[in-house]
Amino acid sequence: MSTSVNAGGRLDRLPIGPFHRRIMMLIGIGMFFDGFDIYIAGTVLSVTLKTGFSTLAQNAVFISATFVGMMLGSFGTGFLGDRYGRRFTYQFNLLLFGIASLAAAFAPNMAFLIACRFVMGVGLGAENVVGYSTMTEFVPARTRGKWLGFTTVCVVTGLPVALLVASVLVPQFGWRSMFVLGGIGALVVWYMRKSLPESPRWLEAVGRTAEAEALMQAIEKEAAQGQPLPAPVAMASAPVAADLGTLFAAPLLSRMIVGAVCLITINTLLYGFVTWLPVFFVKQGLSIATSFGYSLLMALGAPIGSAIGALTADRWGRKPTIIGASLISVALGILYPMISDPILLPAVGFALTVPIYVLVALLFGIYIPELFPTEVRLRASGIVNTLGRGATIVTPFLVVSLFESRGVAGVMALMIGLLVIQIITVWALGIEPRHRSLEELKTEEAAAPVLSEVS
Repeated sequence: MSTSVNAGGRLDRLPIGPFHRRIMMLIGIGMFFDGFDIYIAGTVLSVTLKTGFSTLAQNAVFISATFVGMMLGSFGTGFLGDRYGRRFTYQFNLLLFGIASLAAAFAPNMAFLIACRFVMGVGLGAENVVGYSTMTEFVPARTRGKWLGFTTVCVVTGLPVALLVASVLVPQFGWRSMFVLGGIGALVVWYMRKSLPESPRWLEAVGRTAEAEALMQAIEKEAAQGQPLPAPVAMASAPVAADLGTLFAAPLLSRMIVGAVCLITINTLLYGFVTWLPVFFVKQGLSIATSFGYSLLMALGAPIGSAIGALTADRWGRKPTIIGASLISVALGILYPMISDPILLPAVGFALTVPIYVLVALLFGIYIPELFPTEVRLRASGIVNTLGRGATIVTPFLVVSLFESRGVAGVMALMIGLLVIQIITVWALGIEPRHRSLEELKTEEAAAPVLSEVS
């Protein structure tokens, strides 16, 4: 058996078919439960507080434990995934999350629930990194943006679904039912994902060429469906050193800066604006019921924005889409604090939510995993995700301080400032991966002006 596998060239020429849809379904369902569980915290904590199971201070610790766990999970999974493979890592983190979620459903007290939530956070942070990176390594370059974008749609659909499911289940069966549902769902997906293959790109990168060749032949047989396949393009790219120092030297240092700036920005937008919307609405004079109704309406902007990101990334390119969505967010962010009309307020809020979730799709799902070579993809993604998650730990304190001193306008000023920094960073340092193989991007420095990439 030949062992000169050329996994990247052979995967990129495959026609989209049942193989890709199976990979997408199994990774996407796992990512959905990841999103579902992140968003159930609000509904669960409101009930535990009301029934006396928790105090306000304990709720704050619960939220912090989630983000600290996610930060550690993002960091740790990078090293596990590059050392032991994608398959081991995405199965391990889903099992960890599923068991911890079921344990949380039987928590005798809030301290136990917080401990379970920390472990769940580790699994959730890991799933986010390894799910997108694994998908990146399987999908052909010509449609990679669309498939990765729709993986993000699976995650953010968890937001409206969690709100709707909680409104039905929690009054009937209590808050514990949400953890039961999330845990059983994760374990079912864990069992189903046993059939997912390892990444042939990773196997080839770590020198396990015989396994990579055998796997590539099986994938090609499934993808071909009895039809002849196009000839693969030879991918002659120099291997990248797998040690950590590679990430902090050219050309990867500039990509690490892009990744860190983008993920700090988008995490701050999500956890400094989107999740605070009910509070902002109440402070602007709306009733609590109206506030949650408006929040649900705006939550629908999440899957819509992510779908727009998925459908435009391959057509317009990553850099133009990121910069365009950031500019629209800046414009609407300037307008939003000036509005008090009860009809215009949710309308402009919804309009602002859409480009924010275009950025969610582009940054979490598409652009960041593409920035880094296979040899160090999970470590690099894990480190920049860790920095992004770290921002979520300080964001609530910043938001409260700004809101108390400057109102919504103060909060939006922070968001706008970060978006402007993101625009400049992506324009100056970002590469453009549209329609290009991952191997081709390995050693490229940042390309010049973004406008030339739209064509």
